[in-house]
Amino acid sequence: MRVNRILLSTALVVVALVIQVSVLARLHLPGAVPDLLLLTVLGLAMVYGHVGGSLVGFGAGLLADLAPPADHAAGRYALVLCVTGYLAGLIKPENGRLKSATGPMAVVVAAALGSTLLYAGVGALVGDTAARHVGLPGLLFSAALYDLLLAPFVVPGVMWLARRADNDPLTESGPAAKAGDISSGWLSSGTGLRIGSQRGGLGALKAKARTRSARVGRIKGVKRL
Repeated sequence: MRVNRILLSTALVVVALVIQVSVLARLHLPGAVPDLLLLTVLGLAMVYGHVGGSLVGFGAGLLADLAPPADHAAGRYALVLCVTGYLAGLIKPENGRLKSATGPMAVVVAAALGSTLLYAGVGALVGDTAARHVGLPGLLFSAALYDLLLAPFVVPGVMWLARRADNDPLTESGPAAKAGDISSGWLSSGTGLRIGSQRGGLGALKAKARTRSARVGRIKGVKRL
């Protein structure tokens, strides 16, 4: 990933995690907690693609696994967000621009349901049965509802910031690189034109010299006659 993508992703993930832990988790809403971190990963994945989405998801999940008050095995949420970011990146639109909100909303609902199921499934494999006591259907419904209500305020903004970061003049594909290509094109074309004009000038001088010598030869021949 490019440096600007890494810096932006890190900043957004840290801000999302802080808000989720310090604000959303303390609202004590029924069922699941609104997953701001998941929405941030989805927004970045739909701009960066499946590779960038999986990397961002893994890093965000690992940070959430290590940040207090995490009470589960490290790497569990990293796996969930890595898979989610990869799958969300597969539906990346052209240039990261969306034509309608229907697709992203469907992605948010599918990601909320899928991540909850995957998290509960991984927990069952390692002996964590908390999802059974809370009630998996209630968790699925509340997770999809909260994330769907929060998505219009998070996903478009994250995607807009990601697109702006990709248009940074310092990036390889930004305007500076295009300007560099144009400048090099101008230089090469200018050099070619100058060389061509010089060659043309030398050719014209030689033609004029031949014409003058021919005229002189004809004049001398007339005088001799």
